Amino acid sequence: MSLRLHALPESAARILEELRAPPRLMAHLTLVHDVAGRLTSALRKRWPRLSFDAEAVAFGAALHDVGKAVVREELSQPGDRHEALGEQLLLSRGVPAHLARFARTHAQSEREALALEDLLVTLADTVWKGKRDEPLEQEVRRRVAAACGLAPWEVFLSLDEVLERLARDADERLEWQASHGL
Repeated sequence: MSLRLHALPESAARILEELRAPPRLMAHLTLVHDVAGRLTSALRKRWPRLSFDAEAVAFGAALHDVGKAVVREELSQPGDRHEALGEQLLLSRGVPAHLARFARTHAQSEREALALEDLLVTLADTVWKGKRDEPLEQEVRRRVAAACGLAPWEVFLSLDEVLERLARDADERLEWQASHGL
């Protein structure tokens, strides 16, 4: 495999080690963190005036599913118990609330109330596997356009190009994740 992945932040890796996170979860979080980094870099390059906390997005992507270290059945089947539990796990380990929230918000459907950083974590958690979510992308486009004084269609063209490029390597990422045991 030719994947070159950004390593998880040291503080996130330490928390996952303490929780004895299974290899498949570590792989998933590494992949989403990597895609989040690539996404935020592309956004910064295309829209330098866009204001968002890329470090918070990276941290949130690295630990968005941390609750699955405890609710292990949700590693292989759908469920949402890991979301609130993940936030509580992070808070109990001294992670500030503005960072711990990503464990809860990454799957939230009421996206209008979320910060751009939350939407970017959700977007990375979607596109890493080649999936596209039009309502999510539309909300991100709306936010970027408003923040940068652009028409939504101008943002659409560039954002779509970025997401297509990220989605292109999905099969390789899925294969890499599957090579890690549950």
